[in-house]
Amino acid sequence: MAVYVTSDLHGLYPNRLEELLKLAGFCDEDWLYILGDVIDRENDGGVEMLKWLLLQPNAQLILGNHEAMLLSCDFLFSEITDDNIEALDKKKMELVMNYMQNGGDVTLRTLRALMHTDPDTVEDILDYLRDAPLYESVSAGGREFLLCHSGIDNFKKGKKLCDYAPDDLLWAWPSLEDEYFDDVTTVFGHTPTISFGKEHKGRILHTRTWIDVDVGVPYGNVPALLRLDDMKEFYLNE
Repeated sequence: MAVYVTSDLHGLYPNRLEELLKLAGFCDEDWLYILGDVIDRENDGGVEMLKWLLLQPNAQLILGNHEAMLLSCDFLFSEITDDNIEALDKKKMELVMNYMQNGGDVTLRTLRALMHTDPDTVEDILDYLRDAPLYESVSAGGREFLLCHSGIDNFKKGKKLCDYAPDDLLWAWPSLEDEYFDDVTTVFGHTPTISFGKEHKGRILHTRTWIDVDVGVPYGNVPALLRLDDMKEFYLNE
């Protein structure tokens, strides 16, 4: 069994991910982790990808900040009544506006349309996201890895993972100088690798203690996949 990771697909259609998996030789015995942010910004907002994930026995989504923002607006998918219209207070409206300004408008439109034709699937999607973990610890190729969405904000050696706030694993923006564990490699997305320098544009970035696999798909870069067992990288259409 091989372990693969990718991240921040932001509306990529499942058939494109399947092409990348085929390129890597992914099979039923392998396991795929998507390190958050399959939704928002592009195409249908990632709803087809979420429907695809519901059916995959060997793939797991790690919660990203975009999925967390969608869940903060899950009240939009409740049955509309006089009571819940009155309950749309200023705080809830700010959550919706913040989410839409971060690329969630296309996802909300797609989900609202799906509510009219298949409300059970919308609820299945929301339940799937509610159950998505903030992180996973995995072993591959004789090494230990921590998988999360954004890296780790407020990192302190010796601090237990369960003691970090969700935002520490959803909204971190590491610098190249940041280091995490000495004996565990942290793998994350969230920060497009070009943010660390133009020389990293569209490529997976490795440092001594962490790996960033967000290659900037919604900014015109091809999706990438990393096999943890041997650190082999795969790029679609290359």
